[in-house]
Amino acid sequence: MNPLVLIPARLAATRLPDKPLLDIHGLPMIVHVLKRAQEADVGPVAVATDTPAIADAVRDHGGLAVMTGTHHASGSDRIHEALGRLDPDGRHDVLVNVQGDLPTISPGAVRASLQPMADVEVSLATLIAGIREEADRTASHVVKFIGTALGGGRHRALYFTRATAPWGDGVLWHHIGLYAWRRTALDRFVALPPSPLEQREKLEQLRALEAGMRIDAMEVAEVPLGVDTPADLEKARRMLAPGAAA
Repeated sequence: MNPLVLIPARLAATRLPDKPLLDIHGLPMIVHVLKRAQEADVGPVAVATDTPAIADAVRDHGGLAVMTGTHHASGSDRIHEALGRLDPDGRHDVLVNVQGDLPTISPGAVRASLQPMADVEVSLATLIAGIREEADRTASHVVKFIGTALGGGRHRALYFTRATAPWGDGVLWHHIGLYAWRRTALDRFVALPPSPLEQREKLEQLRALEAGMRIDAMEVAEVPLGVDTPADLEKARRMLAPGAAA
């Protein structure tokens, strides 16, 4: 494999305006995500954005940024355009999509997402972690992964849902929205129309499953903090404070 890591970022958040540029201990949040991705050391890293201020912040801290259109409906569409701009000759066969609001993502989690891609039957790979909080078992904002364990912490995806599933005793898996894409699969995915279950559950990955693409997931120990609110931002600042426990 010859992976490329792409971080989509824009200034569209309403609950936390200018989210990617908000300060966390002297660095914009998007730069923290960039640094975690670089520390994973799996390949080149770039930020894909439609906002000059985000690109400037990334470049000011030595990172690579690529400008994309403002019309994209999802991060997958944005990284697809960025990939074409950065690598028109197709040298990179795997793309890792790291969300730009995950400043606490661990480098190990980024690396873990690539493990299933050694299997040529896997179109894309993602991450899961066991749900520990009782409230998260029924929360609709916590996406649950349903799949078949393959051993070694790897699972084959059967479904993703906002409902509490599967029924019965056992672990419930929290899906983490970080994806490793085979380039050919991403090309196919962005050309497909939104699927019925994708529209019903508001989960983009169901388009891939409905189209027959294989998704595998790797277990990781923790769910990274997604920053969506001012309270999340303050928590991220505490977690990333100098001397804070990892």
